[in-house]
Amino acid sequence: MKFPNVVTVAQLAAFDEVIDVRSPSEYAEDHVPGAINCPVLDDAERAAIGTMYKHVSAFDAKKRGAALVAKNIARHIEEKFAAHGKNWRPLVYCWRGGKRSGAMAHILSEIGWHAAQLDGGYRAYRREILAQLAELPRSLQYRVVCGATGSAKSRLLQALAAAGAQVLDLEEIACHRGSVLGDIPEHAQPAQKMFDSRVWDRLRKFDPMQPVYVEAESKKIGQLQVPDALLASMRESPCVLIEAPLDERVAFLVDEYIHFLGKPSELKTKLGCLVGLQSKETIERWTEQIENQRWHELVADLLANHYDPAYLRATKKNFARLADARLLRPSKLDSKSLKRLATQMIEEAQT
Repeated sequence: MKFPNVVTVAQLAAFDEVIDVRSPSEYAEDHVPGAINCPVLDDAERAAIGTMYKHVSAFDAKKRGAALVAKNIARHIEEKFAAHGKNWRPLVYCWRGGKRSGAMAHILSEIGWHAAQLDGGYRAYRREILAQLAELPRSLQYRVVCGATGSAKSRLLQALAAAGAQVLDLEEIACHRGSVLGDIPEHAQPAQKMFDSRVWDRLRKFDPMQPVYVEAESKKIGQLQVPDALLASMRESPCVLIEAPLDERVAFLVDEYIHFLGKPSELKTKLGCLVGLQSKETIERWTEQIENQRWHELVADLLANHYDPAYLRATKKNFARLADARLLRPSKLDSKSLKRLATQMIEEAQT
């Protein structure tokens, strides 16, 4: 099959590999899901060529740039592409489908591979996924998992996924648990553009005839904005409500946030952000509980006086079908119980 030299975002799946030839910093901010980074100019080289172009001459900058591009493409061929057979089909893109991707695609094509260039480059890709994120969420049917903080909603989503259900775990994609204590140790949140790409990539792979399980979320997860059309679709969808015993929730949260227990100063700083929402006396009580390491007491206090009232207000306001939710009352939140709950939910959805 002969592939055209220039293709669109809709044809991504036709290729064996997608190659992003932009600099590492451009790639790190966002890239086509699954693309590998083979920069024809790294960040330092790109900056140096730009400086030469501005302060010396365009001609000298192009000479130096061509030499660097040729050297880098040669290295990528030797280190990453040499083992590919004649029928390998790579798709190459840069920022706007210009010279960087054109150079790589040309050389790969001259070798004999079925190489193509993404029309409009990353800019066209970004425009296309934003357009799709405004429409694609409306084509799917969601089951929104609701439940007060500590109800193991994310763990239930994991159990559902393991059982074969379609799951959109927005907190996993966002690398954040969605609360003031939601930072995940040693895992920074992705850029907004990367978050959008990852959400789009999950949505486009779902079967619209099967339900997609997703946790009830607010507009933002940490610093990241949930796409408007997705949020609107979620808020109009049927809900599943978990009601777990308080002691199970407290034990679950103590285990889930164990990384904070050895960092009392950081924990106090985080809770200090709630000044204005909570009284001075309440913050002082939480601080005293932290200093004396009364973790179960602290968590129960936080649930009763902050998280539960806030969550109840938000879900009642934002999820129109919460009152008609399928109610689940697990006695335990261990992995065996959540697995059993996930199987039950899937079976009920199929009847």
